[in-house]
Amino acid sequence: MTGTRRSFLGASAAVAAGATSATHAAQDDESRLGRTPQTRFAVNVEMWFRKLPFMRRLEEAARLGFPAVEFWPWQNKDIPAVAAACKKLKLDIAQFTAWGFRPGLNETKNHARFLKDLEAGCKVARQLNCRNMCVVAGDDVAGMTQAQMHQNVIAGLRKGAPIAEKHGITLILEPMNIRVDHKGHCLFGSEPTVRILKAVNSRHVKMLADLYHLQITEGDLCGHLRENIDLIGYVQIADHPGRHEPGTGEIAYTRVFQELAKLGYRGYVGLECTPRKTDVEAARAVNRADQW
Repeated sequence: MTGTRRSFLGASAAVAAGATSATHAAQDDESRLGRTPQTRFAVNVEMWFRKLPFMRRLEEAARLGFPAVEFWPWQNKDIPAVAAACKKLKLDIAQFTAWGFRPGLNETKNHARFLKDLEAGCKVARQLNCRNMCVVAGDDVAGMTQAQMHQNVIAGLRKGAPIAEKHGITLILEPMNIRVDHKGHCLFGSEPTVRILKAVNSRHVKMLADLYHLQITEGDLCGHLRENIDLIGYVQIADHPGRHEPGTGEIAYTRVFQELAKLGYRGYVGLECTPRKTDVEAARAVNRADQW
């Protein structure tokens, strides 16, 4: 009876130890998912970990091993707390939004406010040790042609470029797609974006190449990356359709990541996508897509 009991207790302890080891192994495995072999990714914490409070999202990105995060407006964030948390967690902030959809940069009456907000955003970027700030052109303005709106965007960015240069910041202009997500937006596709950037002619104003938007608008992602790499300051991804992680849609992201590496892009790639199921599964998919 004693021997049987000892055997039972020993077996139970072994099972418990095995379960504990398996749990630790799973946790260790999860902590390596963001340490991808080829590409450096920045998790968009507006779209990932959405059931968690904002500050906990930073912790979860770090727990999964990602080296950086990105987010949208800074105005609704506790910036000192974000800066302190990222320093503690050893997370970079790859980019955030300095100027959104409304009011539009495509109307000259908004340029004074744009410059004021840009100065404030640059000070925030300094606190966050961030070098990229996203700017958006704006939605269509009634009675104004696309050419007129784009010319106003050029004028605004020309005014903003010296401010960005003074602070060591790169403004990244993002074209959207108007077929699925942003009907009525005035800037879509790489071609008009490149025209605007060449007209502004500043190394502190570049393109945010969101490959989800560009796939919907024009496709041929690798071809457009090759043509425009000198004007691209930042890259974001999501698969299409669905705007989820790589492997859930039609884009061959492993091939795209290979092309970025070949072109010498060493910046962060923003994961501006919604995990289709769980955040951990999405992180695994990103890791798989980055292996070649």
